[in-house]
Amino acid sequence: MLTYYEVMTTDLGLLTTAAGKWDEMAGELKKVETRYGDTVQKVAVGGETWNGVSQQTARTNFTATRYEYAAAQTQAKAIASLLRDAHTQFADLKKKLESARDDAIAAGMTVSEQGHVAFDWGKLTPSERSAYHHDPDGQKTISDAVTKWQKHIDDRVKAVDELDQNVKLALSAEVVDSNKDALGKGADETLNGFNAGAEGSLDKAVKEAKAAQADEADIKTKEDSVKVTGPSAGITVTGVKNGKEGQIKAYADLFHATAKGETNMGGVKLAGVDDFVIGARGSASYGFTDKGLSGKAEVSAGVRTLTSVNAEYGYLGANGRVEGFAGGEAQVSAGVGKDGFNAGAKAFAGGKATAAGGGELAGIGAGGTAEGWVGAGAEAKATFGKGEDGKWHIGGKVGVALGVGGSVGAEFTVDPDKVGDAFGDAADAVGDFAGGVKDTVGGWFD
Repeated sequence: MLTYYEVMTTDLGLLTTAAGKWDEMAGELKKVETRYGDTVQKVAVGGETWNGVSQQTARTNFTATRYEYAAAQTQAKAIASLLRDAHTQFADLKKKLESARDDAIAAGMTVSEQGHVAFDWGKLTPSERSAYHHDPDGQKTISDAVTKWQKHIDDRVKAVDELDQNVKLALSAEVVDSNKDALGKGADETLNGFNAGAEGSLDKAVKEAKAAQADEADIKTKEDSVKVTGPSAGITVTGVKNGKEGQIKAYADLFHATAKGETNMGGVKLAGVDDFVIGARGSASYGFTDKGLSGKAEVSAGVRTLTSVNAEYGYLGANGRVEGFAGGEAQVSAGVGKDGFNAGAKAFAGGKATAAGGGELAGIGAGGTAEGWVGAGAEAKATFGKGEDGKWHIGGKVGVALGVGGSVGAEFTVDPDKVGDAFGDAADAVGDFAGGVKDTVGGWFD
Protein backbone atom coordinates (compact mmCIF):
# COMPACT_ATOMS: atom_id res chain seq x y z
CA MET A 1 0.00 0.00 0.00
CA LEU A 2 1.16 3.52 -0.76
CA THR A 3 2.28 5.71 2.14
CA TYR A 4 1.50 9.33 2.92
CA TYR A 5 5.11 10.24 2.20
CA GLU A 6 5.06 8.54 -1.22
CA VAL A 7 1.84 10.29 -2.23
CA MET A 8 3.09 13.72 -1.15
CA THR A 9 6.54 13.44 -2.74
CA THR A 10 5.86 11.60 -6.02
CA ASP A 11 6.31 13.72 -9.16
CA LEU A 12 2.99 13.23 -10.97
CA GLY A 13 4.28 15.19 -13.95
CA LEU A 14 6.16 12.07 -15.03
CA LEU A 15 2.81 10.54 -16.02
CA THR A 16 2.13 13.22 -18.63
CA THR A 17 5.74 13.01 -19.80
CA ALA A 18 5.32 9.25 -20.31
CA ALA A 19 2.00 9.85 -22.08
CA GLY A 20 3.76 12.13 -24.55
CA LYS A 21 6.35 9.43 -25.28
CA TRP A 22 3.60 6.90 -25.98
CA ASP A 23 1.95 9.34 -28.41
CA GLU A 24 5.30 9.79 -30.13
CA MET A 25 5.62 6.01 -30.38
CA ALA A 26 2.18 5.81 -32.04
CA GLY A 27 3.32 8.39 -34.59
CA GLU A 28 6.49 6.43 -35.40
CA LEU A 29 4.50 3.21 -35.75
CA LYS A 30 2.19 4.96 -38.21
CA LYS A 31 5.23 5.83 -40.36
CA VAL A 32 6.40 2.19 -40.27
CA GLU A 33 2.90 0.94 -41.14
CA THR A 34 2.66 3.26 -44.14
CA ARG A 35 6.14 2.32 -45.37
CA TYR A 36 5.35 -1.39 -44.95
CA GLY A 37 2.10 -1.06 -46.90
CA ASP A 38 3.74 0.85 -49.74
CA THR A 39 6.61 -1.61 -50.11
CA VAL A 40 6.31 -5.11 -48.63
CA GLN A 41 2.53 -5.54 -48.56
CA LYS A 42 2.13 -4.04 -52.02
CA VAL A 43 4.09 -6.95 -53.55
CA ALA A 44 1.45 -9.48 -52.55
CA VAL A 45 -1.64 -7.30 -52.91
CA GLY A 46 -1.08 -6.22 -56.52
CA GLY A 47 -1.39 -9.70 -57.96
CA GLU A 48 -0.05 -8.73 -61.38
CA THR A 49 3.35 -10.43 -61.35
CA TRP A 50 2.84 -12.88 -58.51
CA ASN A 51 -0.06 -15.34 -58.43
CA GLY A 52 -0.87 -18.73 -56.94
CA VAL A 53 -1.05 -20.32 -53.48
CA SER A 54 2.14 -18.65 -52.23
CA GLN A 55 0.82 -15.23 -53.25
CA GLN A 56 -2.45 -15.81 -51.41
CA THR A 57 -0.57 -16.97 -48.31
CA ALA A 58 1.71 -13.95 -48.46
CA ARG A 59 -1.26 -11.64 -48.96
CA THR A 60 -2.90 -12.99 -45.79
CA ASN A 61 0.29 -12.82 -43.75
CA PHE A 62 1.35 -9.38 -44.99
CA THR A 63 -2.13 -8.00 -44.31
CA ALA A 64 -1.99 -9.49 -40.82
CA THR A 65 1.39 -7.85 -40.20
CA ARG A 66 0.08 -4.45 -41.24
CA TYR A 67 -2.91 -5.02 -38.99
CA GLU A 68 -0.53 -5.49 -36.06
CA TYR A 69 1.20 -2.18 -36.87
CA ALA A 70 -2.20 -0.47 -36.72
CA ALA A 71 -3.15 -2.33 -33.53
CA ALA A 72 0.13 -1.26 -31.94
CA GLN A 73 -0.79 2.38 -32.65
CA THR A 74 -4.21 1.90 -31.03
CA GLN A 75 -2.59 0.32 -27.99
CA ALA A 76 0.04 3.07 -27.66
CA LYS A 77 -2.55 5.86 -27.95
CA ALA A 78 -4.79 4.15 -25.40
CA ILE A 79 -1.93 3.86 -22.91
CA ALA A 80 -1.11 7.54 -23.41
CA SER A 81 -4.74 8.42 -22.73
CA LEU A 82 -4.83 6.21 -19.62
CA LEU A 83 -1.71 7.88 -18.25
CA ARG A 84 -3.22 11.34 -18.74
CA ASP A 85 -6.45 10.22 -17.04
CA ALA A 86 -4.37 8.78 -14.23
CA HIS A 87 -2.48 12.07 -13.84
CA THR A 88 -5.74 14.03 -13.60
CA GLN A 89 -7.22 11.70 -10.99
CA PHE A 90 -4.00 11.37 -8.96
CA ALA A 91 -3.60 15.17 -8.92
CA ASP A 92 -7.17 15.60 -7.69
CA LEU A 93 -6.74 13.06 -4.88
CA LYS A 94 -3.40 14.57 -3.88
CA LYS A 95 -5.06 17.99 -3.54
CA LYS A 96 -7.71 16.43 -1.31
CA LEU A 97 -4.97 14.90 0.85
CA GLU A 98 -3.20 18.26 1.09
CA SER A 99 -6.48 19.87 2.03
CA ALA A 100 -7.04 17.24 4.75
CA ARG A 101 -3.58 17.95 6.12
CA ASP A 102 -4.21 21.71 6.14
CA ASP A 103 -7.57 21.23 7.88
CA ALA A 104 -5.94 19.07 10.55
CA ILE A 105 -3.28 21.69 11.21
CA ALA A 106 -5.95 24.40 11.40
CA ALA A 107 -7.75 22.27 13.99
CA GLY A 108 -4.69 22.27 16.23
CA MET A 109 -2.88 19.17 15.00
CA THR A 110 0.57 18.48 13.62
CA VAL A 111 1.14 16.19 10.62
CA SER A 112 4.60 14.70 10.12
CA GLU A 113 6.26 13.92 6.79
CA GLN A 114 5.14 10.32 7.26
CA GLY A 115 1.52 11.37 7.82
CA HIS A 116 1.38 10.80 11.59
CA VAL A 117 -1.12 13.09 13.34
CA ALA A 118 -0.47 14.48 16.85
CA PHE A 119 -1.90 17.25 19.00
CA ASP A 120 0.06 20.50 18.69
CA TRP A 121 0.84 21.26 22.30
CA GLY A 122 3.12 24.11 21.18
CA LYS A 123 0.11 26.29 20.43
CA LEU A 124 -1.06 26.18 24.06
CA THR A 125 0.03 28.43 26.89
CA PRO A 126 1.67 26.76 29.90
CA SER A 127 -1.53 27.15 31.92
CA GLU A 128 -3.61 25.58 29.11
CA ARG A 129 -1.23 22.62 28.87
CA SER A 130 -1.39 22.14 32.64
CA ALA A 131 -5.18 22.25 32.56
CA TYR A 132 -5.35 19.56 29.85
CA HIS A 133 -2.88 17.32 31.72
CA HIS A 134 -5.01 17.44 34.85
CA ASP A 135 -8.36 17.09 33.09
CA PRO A 136 -9.28 13.47 32.07
CA ASP A 137 -12.12 14.71 29.89
CA GLY A 138 -9.81 17.11 28.13
CA GLN A 139 -7.27 14.38 27.45
CA LYS A 140 -10.00 12.19 25.98
CA THR A 141 -11.18 15.05 23.79
CA ILE A 142 -7.66 15.46 22.42
CA SER A 143 -7.25 11.69 21.89
CA ASP A 144 -10.56 11.48 20.01
CA ALA A 145 -9.60 14.46 17.86
CA VAL A 146 -6.23 12.95 16.95
CA THR A 147 -7.90 9.64 16.04
CA LYS A 148 -10.48 11.43 13.89
CA TRP A 149 -7.93 13.44 11.92
CA GLN A 150 -5.60 10.45 11.53
CA LYS A 151 -8.43 8.44 10.00
CA HIS A 152 -9.37 11.34 7.75
CA ILE A 153 -5.82 11.54 6.37
CA ASP A 154 -5.45 7.74 6.17
CA ASP A 155 -8.68 7.55 4.14
CA ARG A 156 -7.29 10.08 1.66
CA VAL A 157 -4.10 8.02 1.30
CA LYS A 158 -6.18 4.86 0.85
CA ALA A 159 -8.13 6.51 -1.97
CA VAL A 160 -4.86 7.24 -3.79
CA ASP A 161 -3.70 3.65 -3.26
CA GLU A 162 -6.97 2.29 -4.68
CA LEU A 163 -6.54 4.48 -7.75
CA ASP A 164 -2.96 3.25 -8.08
CA GLN A 165 -4.16 -0.37 -8.07
CA ASN A 166 -6.84 0.43 -10.66
CA VAL A 167 -4.31 2.13 -12.93
CA LYS A 168 -2.08 -0.90 -12.69
CA LEU A 169 -5.02 -3.18 -13.53
CA ALA A 170 -6.03 -1.07 -16.52
CA LEU A 171 -2.50 -0.84 -17.95
CA SER A 172 -2.03 -4.60 -17.59
CA ALA A 173 -5.31 -5.23 -19.43
CA GLU A 174 -4.47 -2.80 -22.24
CA VAL A 175 -1.53 -4.90 -23.45
CA VAL A 176 -3.57 -8.11 -23.72
CA ASP A 177 -4.81 -8.82 -27.24
CA SER A 178 -8.61 -8.53 -27.33
CA ASN A 179 -8.70 -10.55 -30.59
CA LYS A 180 -11.73 -8.54 -31.68
CA ASP A 181 -10.84 -9.10 -35.34
CA ALA A 182 -9.44 -12.63 -35.04
CA LEU A 183 -10.80 -16.08 -35.86
CA GLY A 184 -12.26 -15.07 -39.21
CA LYS A 185 -13.77 -11.75 -38.06
CA GLY A 186 -11.08 -9.63 -39.70
CA ALA A 187 -7.44 -9.42 -40.69
CA ASP A 188 -6.05 -10.35 -37.26
CA GLU A 189 -4.10 -13.61 -37.53
CA THR A 190 -2.15 -13.30 -34.24
CA LEU A 191 -3.92 -14.34 -31.03
CA ASN A 192 -1.29 -12.79 -28.76
CA GLY A 193 -0.44 -9.66 -30.70
CA PHE A 194 -1.14 -5.97 -30.03
CA ASN A 195 -4.51 -4.90 -28.66
CA ALA A 196 -6.61 -3.30 -31.37
CA GLY A 197 -9.45 -2.98 -28.85
CA ALA A 198 -7.47 -1.01 -26.27
CA GLU A 199 -9.65 1.40 -24.25
CA GLY A 200 -8.41 4.96 -23.75
CA SER A 201 -10.74 5.86 -20.85
CA LEU A 202 -9.31 4.91 -17.46
CA ASP A 203 -12.71 4.47 -15.79
CA LYS A 204 -14.01 2.30 -18.64
CA ALA A 205 -10.78 0.29 -18.85
CA VAL A 206 -10.92 -0.45 -15.11
CA LYS A 207 -14.57 -1.46 -15.37
CA GLU A 208 -13.86 -3.87 -18.24
CA ALA A 209 -10.77 -5.30 -16.51
CA LYS A 210 -12.73 -5.96 -13.32
CA ALA A 211 -15.52 -7.58 -15.32
CA ALA A 212 -12.94 -9.87 -16.94
CA GLN A 213 -11.58 -10.74 -13.50
CA ALA A 214 -15.10 -11.59 -12.34
CA ASP A 215 -15.55 -13.89 -15.33
CA GLU A 216 -12.30 -15.64 -14.47
CA ALA A 217 -13.47 -16.02 -10.89
CA ASP A 218 -16.68 -17.68 -12.12
CA ILE A 219 -14.61 -20.18 -14.08
CA LYS A 220 -12.62 -21.13 -10.99
CA THR A 221 -13.92 -24.28 -9.42
CA LYS A 222 -16.29 -24.27 -6.49
CA GLU A 223 -14.75 -27.45 -5.19
CA ASP A 224 -11.18 -27.84 -6.29
CA SER A 225 -8.36 -29.82 -4.79
CA VAL A 226 -4.69 -30.40 -5.39
CA LYS A 227 -2.97 -33.42 -3.91
CA VAL A 228 0.76 -34.20 -4.14
CA THR A 229 2.34 -37.36 -2.71
CA GLY A 230 5.56 -39.30 -3.00
CA PRO A 231 7.79 -41.04 -2.61
CA SER A 232 5.30 -43.63 -1.35
CA ALA A 233 4.52 -47.32 -1.64
CA GLY A 234 1.84 -49.72 -0.48
CA ILE A 235 0.07 -53.03 -0.96
CA THR A 236 -3.50 -54.11 -0.27
CA VAL A 237 -5.17 -57.54 -0.41
CA THR A 238 -8.92 -58.11 -0.24
CA GLY A 239 -10.91 -61.30 -0.72
CA VAL A 240 -14.17 -61.91 -2.54
CA LYS A 241 -16.84 -60.43 -0.30
CA ASN A 242 -20.40 -59.13 -0.56
CA GLY A 243 -20.54 -59.72 -4.30
CA LYS A 244 -17.30 -57.80 -4.95
CA GLU A 245 -14.14 -59.01 -6.61
CA GLY A 246 -11.09 -59.95 -4.61
CA GLN A 247 -8.09 -57.74 -5.31
CA ILE A 248 -4.37 -57.51 -4.86
CA LYS A 249 -2.84 -54.08 -5.45
CA ALA A 250 0.72 -52.83 -5.09
CA TYR A 251 2.26 -49.51 -6.02
CA ALA A 252 5.47 -47.53 -5.66
CA ASP A 253 5.25 -43.88 -6.64
CA LEU A 254 8.23 -41.57 -6.85
CA PHE A 255 5.89 -38.62 -7.44
CA HIS A 256 2.13 -38.32 -7.86
CA ALA A 257 0.16 -35.09 -8.28
CA THR A 258 -3.57 -34.74 -8.91
CA ALA A 259 -5.71 -31.64 -9.35
CA LYS A 260 -9.49 -31.84 -9.54
CA GLY A 261 -12.21 -29.24 -9.82
CA GLU A 262 -15.77 -28.64 -10.82
CA THR A 263 -18.06 -25.65 -11.21
CA ASN A 264 -21.30 -24.49 -12.78
CA MET A 265 -21.40 -21.59 -15.25
CA GLY A 266 -24.74 -20.49 -16.61
CA GLY A 267 -26.21 -23.96 -16.18
CA VAL A 268 -23.20 -25.69 -17.71
CA LYS A 269 -21.59 -28.15 -15.31
CA LEU A 270 -17.82 -28.35 -15.83
CA ALA A 271 -15.39 -30.82 -14.27
CA GLY A 272 -11.70 -31.35 -14.89
CA VAL A 273 -8.82 -33.53 -13.74
CA ASP A 274 -5.05 -33.22 -14.14
CA ASP A 275 -2.92 -36.17 -13.05
CA PHE A 276 0.82 -36.79 -13.21
CA VAL A 277 2.57 -39.85 -11.81
CA ILE A 278 6.06 -41.34 -11.90
CA GLY A 279 6.21 -44.86 -10.53
CA ALA A 280 5.23 -48.48 -10.87
CA ARG A 281 2.08 -50.37 -10.00
CA GLY A 282 0.56 -53.75 -10.36
CA SER A 283 -2.83 -55.27 -9.57
CA ALA A 284 -4.83 -58.42 -9.96
CA SER A 285 -8.52 -59.02 -9.35
CA TYR A 286 -10.71 -62.07 -9.51
CA GLY A 287 -14.28 -62.95 -8.73
CA PHE A 288 -17.06 -65.45 -9.10
CA THR A 289 -20.07 -63.55 -7.82
CA ASP A 290 -23.73 -62.98 -8.58
CA LYS A 291 -22.54 -60.70 -11.39
CA GLY A 292 -20.56 -63.44 -13.11
CA LEU A 293 -17.00 -64.59 -13.55
CA SER A 294 -14.19 -62.06 -13.96
CA GLY A 295 -10.43 -61.73 -13.76
CA LYS A 296 -7.85 -59.05 -14.46
CA ALA A 297 -4.11 -58.54 -14.04
CA GLU A 298 -1.94 -55.57 -15.00
CA VAL A 299 1.49 -54.08 -14.37
CA SER A 300 3.01 -50.76 -15.46
CA ALA A 301 6.05 -48.61 -14.76
CA GLY A 302 7.03 -45.22 -16.08
CA VAL A 303 5.66 -41.70 -16.41
CA ARG A 304 1.98 -41.11 -17.03
CA THR A 305 0.02 -37.86 -17.50
CA LEU A 306 -3.69 -37.27 -17.94
CA THR A 307 -5.86 -34.21 -18.51
CA SER A 308 -9.62 -34.55 -18.87
CA VAL A 309 -12.55 -32.15 -19.12
CA ASN A 310 -16.28 -32.91 -18.96
CA ALA A 311 -19.18 -30.56 -19.66
CA GLU A 312 -22.91 -31.13 -19.15
CA TYR A 313 -25.89 -28.95 -19.99
CA GLY A 314 -29.27 -30.53 -19.49
CA TYR A 315 -29.34 -33.67 -21.64
CA LEU A 316 -26.25 -32.60 -23.59
CA GLY A 317 -22.76 -33.67 -22.60
CA ALA A 318 -19.24 -33.59 -24.00
CA ASN A 319 -15.89 -34.86 -22.80
CA GLY A 320 -12.27 -34.76 -23.84
CA ARG A 321 -9.12 -36.43 -22.59
CA VAL A 322 -5.41 -36.24 -23.40
CA GLU A 323 -2.91 -38.77 -22.01
CA GLY A 324 0.78 -39.39 -22.28
CA PHE A 325 2.81 -42.44 -21.23
CA ALA A 326 6.46 -43.44 -21.34
CA GLY A 327 7.50 -46.80 -19.95
CA GLY A 328 6.18 -50.31 -20.06
CA GLU A 329 2.81 -51.90 -19.33
CA ALA A 330 0.98 -55.19 -19.72
CA GLN A 331 -2.60 -56.25 -19.03
CA VAL A 332 -4.98 -59.14 -19.51
CA SER A 333 -8.65 -59.18 -18.55
CA ALA A 334 -11.82 -61.19 -19.12
CA GLY A 335 -15.30 -61.33 -17.68
CA VAL A 336 -18.73 -62.75 -18.42
CA GLY A 337 -22.02 -62.47 -16.61
CA LYS A 338 -25.64 -61.47 -16.82
CA ASP A 339 -24.68 -57.85 -17.53
CA GLY A 340 -22.45 -58.64 -20.51
CA PHE A 341 -18.87 -59.60 -21.29
CA ASN A 342 -15.43 -58.09 -21.77
CA ALA A 343 -12.06 -59.35 -22.88
CA GLY A 344 -8.77 -57.67 -23.59
CA ALA A 345 -5.00 -57.94 -23.60
CA LYS A 346 -2.13 -55.55 -24.19
CA ALA A 347 1.63 -55.29 -23.86
CA PHE A 348 3.66 -52.21 -24.68
CA ALA A 349 7.08 -50.67 -24.14
CA GLY A 350 7.96 -47.17 -25.31
CA GLY A 351 6.01 -43.93 -25.47
CA LYS A 352 2.45 -43.16 -26.44
CA ALA A 353 0.12 -40.17 -26.67
CA THR A 354 -3.65 -40.49 -26.48
CA ALA A 355 -6.46 -38.15 -27.48
CA ALA A 356 -10.07 -39.02 -26.76
CA GLY A 357 -13.38 -37.25 -27.01
CA GLY A 358 -17.08 -37.87 -27.07
CA GLY A 359 -20.55 -36.53 -26.53
CA GLU A 360 -23.89 -37.50 -25.08
CA LEU A 361 -27.47 -36.60 -25.89
CA ALA A 362 -30.38 -37.68 -23.73
CA GLY A 363 -28.37 -40.50 -22.18
CA ILE A 364 -27.00 -41.95 -25.44
CA GLY A 365 -23.30 -41.30 -25.96
CA ALA A 366 -20.52 -41.99 -28.43
CA GLY A 367 -16.80 -41.51 -28.21
CA GLY A 368 -13.50 -42.43 -29.76
CA THR A 369 -9.81 -42.63 -28.97
CA ALA A 370 -6.68 -42.41 -31.09
CA GLU A 371 -3.15 -43.16 -29.93
CA GLY A 372 0.27 -42.69 -31.45
CA TRP A 373 2.89 -45.24 -30.35
CA VAL A 374 6.67 -45.18 -30.54
CA GLY A 375 7.95 -48.52 -29.37
CA ALA A 376 6.74 -52.09 -29.54
CA GLY A 377 3.43 -53.55 -28.47
CA ALA A 378 -0.04 -54.76 -29.32
CA GLU A 379 -3.52 -54.34 -27.86
CA ALA A 380 -7.01 -55.70 -28.42
CA LYS A 381 -10.15 -55.12 -26.37
CA ALA A 382 -13.90 -55.72 -26.68
CA THR A 383 -16.65 -54.71 -24.28
CA PHE A 384 -20.40 -55.24 -24.13
CA GLY A 385 -22.29 -54.86 -20.90
CA LYS A 386 -23.27 -52.76 -17.96
CA GLY A 387 -20.50 -50.91 -16.13
CA GLU A 388 -20.14 -49.81 -12.53
CA ASP A 389 -21.40 -46.36 -13.56
CA GLY A 390 -24.79 -47.87 -14.44
CA LYS A 391 -24.36 -47.31 -18.16
CA TRP A 392 -24.39 -49.94 -20.88
CA HIS A 393 -21.08 -49.90 -22.80
CA ILE A 394 -20.42 -51.23 -26.30
CA GLY A 395 -16.91 -50.75 -27.61
CA GLY A 396 -13.62 -52.04 -28.84
CA LYS A 397 -9.99 -51.09 -29.38
CA VAL A 398 -7.11 -52.43 -31.47
CA GLY A 399 -3.51 -51.35 -31.86
CA VAL A 400 -0.04 -52.50 -32.88
CA ALA A 401 3.44 -51.01 -33.19
CA LEU A 402 6.88 -52.21 -34.19
CA GLY A 403 8.86 -49.02 -33.94
CA VAL A 404 5.99 -46.71 -34.88
CA GLY A 405 2.29 -47.48 -34.75
CA GLY A 406 -0.83 -46.73 -32.80
CA SER A 407 -4.34 -47.76 -31.88
CA VAL A 408 -7.92 -46.68 -32.44
CA GLY A 409 -10.99 -47.35 -30.39
CA ALA A 410 -14.67 -46.48 -30.17
CA GLU A 411 -17.39 -46.82 -27.57
CA PHE A 412 -21.13 -46.27 -27.40
CA THR A 413 -22.97 -45.86 -24.13
CA VAL A 414 -26.58 -45.87 -23.00
CA ASP A 415 -27.56 -44.43 -19.61
CA PRO A 416 -30.96 -45.96 -18.75
CA ASP A 417 -31.80 -43.35 -16.14
CA LYS A 418 -31.08 -40.38 -18.41
CA VAL A 419 -32.86 -41.98 -21.36
CA GLY A 420 -35.91 -42.58 -19.17
CA ASP A 421 -35.81 -39.03 -17.81
CA ALA A 422 -35.48 -37.58 -21.30
CA PHE A 423 -38.43 -39.52 -22.62
CA GLY A 424 -40.32 -38.61 -19.48
CA ASP A 425 -39.77 -34.88 -19.98
CA ALA A 426 -40.70 -35.15 -23.64
CA ALA A 427 -43.80 -37.12 -22.75
CA ASP A 428 -44.88 -34.61 -20.13
CA ALA A 429 -44.57 -31.88 -22.73
CA VAL A 430 -46.99 -33.46 -25.21
CA GLY A 431 -49.61 -34.84 -22.85
CA ASP A 432 -51.08 -38.03 -21.51
CA PHE A 433 -50.74 -39.96 -24.75
CA ALA A 434 -47.01 -39.48 -24.74
CA GLY A 435 -47.01 -40.55 -21.08
CA GLY A 436 -47.72 -44.06 -22.26
CA VAL A 437 -44.71 -43.88 -24.54
CA LYS A 438 -42.63 -42.83 -21.54
CA ASP A 439 -43.52 -45.91 -19.56
CA THR A 440 -42.98 -48.23 -22.49
CA VAL A 441 -39.67 -46.87 -23.73
CA GLY A 442 -38.33 -46.33 -20.21
CA GLY A 443 -39.04 -49.99 -19.47
CA TRP A 444 -36.76 -51.13 -22.27
CA PHE A 445 -33.75 -50.16 -20.16
CA ASP A 446 -34.82 -51.47 -16.74
